[in-house]
Amino acid sequence: MKQICVFGSSSEKIDRVYLNVAEELGKALAEKGFGVIFGAGKYGIMGAVHRGVRQSNGKLTGVSPDFFVDMNVLVHDYGELILTETMRERKAVMEDNADAFIICAGGIGTLEEFFEVVTLKQLGRHSKPIIFLNTNGFYDPMFEMLDKSVEQRFMSRKVKRLYTIANTIDEVIEQLDHYVAFSYNKYGKEENDG
Repeated sequence: MKQICVFGSSSEKIDRVYLNVAEELGKALAEKGFGVIFGAGKYGIMGAVHRGVRQSNGKLTGVSPDFFVDMNVLVHDYGELILTETMRERKAVMEDNADAFIICAGGIGTLEEFFEVVTLKQLGRHSKPIIFLNTNGFYDPMFEMLDKSVEQRFMSRKVKRLYTIANTIDEVIEQLDHYVAFSYNKYGKEENDG
């Protein structure tokens, strides 16, 4: 594993605890020798991860649609910036160039990024780790919703094995270090539970 994609909020209005954890995450990934690929934003969790990686002299790759350049929302001291035409292309570049995904607290964009990478994994398009950094139990309500989807047979219980949950940065690093791929055939004959 060489390059870790971090998804997370771009909001500066969130509780400082999320920003502090994201900055520490960036530092920890850089200290472990991982490169970090992210959305190139200077605000919120994206900006905090950027600061953490920079503090530890890590390798950073920003990916952004070119329309964000004029909005002045991008950091300016990344190692590499890849500009795309669309948000869809941005996600594809991050997905293709990452060896793992860490999902930090976030809103609609972050949720959309998670659901895309887990759907692609469910369909056998990749077998990369997907790890939630569940700071302050932020994602607990979503996990309850996913449990309900399993209970009501909209989703196989096996989907829950396609991602893992970490409550601390140490757990994130542990899960990256000891990752064992899990996949299944959503449309295979053995799959009878959603």
